[in-house]
Amino acid sequence: MMNDQRISLSIKDGIARLVMTGAARRNAVDLQWCREFAEATIACAADDSIKVVVLSAEGDFFSVGGDIDNFIANRAHLRPHVLEMASLFHLGIMRLHQGAAPVISAVNGMAAGGGFSIALLGDIVLAKRSARFVAAYTSSGLSPDGGLTYNLPRLVGIRRAFELMALNTPLSAEQALDLGIITRVFDDASFEADVEAIVQQVAAMPVGALPALKKLMAASLDSSLQQQLDREAESVSRLAASPATLEVLDAFLRRRTKR
Repeated sequence: MMNDQRISLSIKDGIARLVMTGAARRNAVDLQWCREFAEATIACAADDSIKVVVLSAEGDFFSVGGDIDNFIANRAHLRPHVLEMASLFHLGIMRLHQGAAPVISAVNGMAAGGGFSIALLGDIVLAKRSARFVAAYTSSGLSPDGGLTYNLPRLVGIRRAFELMALNTPLSAEQALDLGIITRVFDDASFEADVEAIVQQVAAMPVGALPALKKLMAASLDSSLQQQLDREAESVSRLAASPATLEVLDAFLRRRTKR
């Protein structure tokens, strides 16, 4: 019997792994997917041990976005159905965006529509060289969701973002990298190992440093220089006096004196 689960969540050694498990459906997004996604992100938000959240997918597709068959099956009440989906989807997005732990997206294949939106949730976005990205919403008569109209303009600018979403311009991983949409591209054969190396590097960072960076970055685009300088001063002084940072600094000094 086919496993009907859409999302798998495991948490170990400070790493939360949120995996899309609907490979047979190309990890399409339906109401059940949105419910499981919201539940998984709530679980992440409630666990203070998490240092990094990794978003990935089983199969050859990252996600093709909305499940059109599911839309048609619910055509008699499609507006409330889609509104419920979007509300749960967006609840999950906000949990990850507001959470302290940085998010790494590991894009193993096509990221289309809502899959594109999910990929851009990452503070770090890693992609296979064979991965592809396309907005795809307007070609189906839809407008974007999942924060795509928020995240994409901040990465590539208003005009380029409008073009990508209006004309559904497909992007290779290399093109997405050149535009600043993703962080790194890895060869397909080494992708899993390369992603894991980045995950372990992030998880090993001193406690508090990356959550503080994530919080500062989230506020930066809507702040004046003075507001951001004030936030930076408060953040760095608070971290400098924390036991975790003092331990790191003491260890650095001990290593230097031994040279």
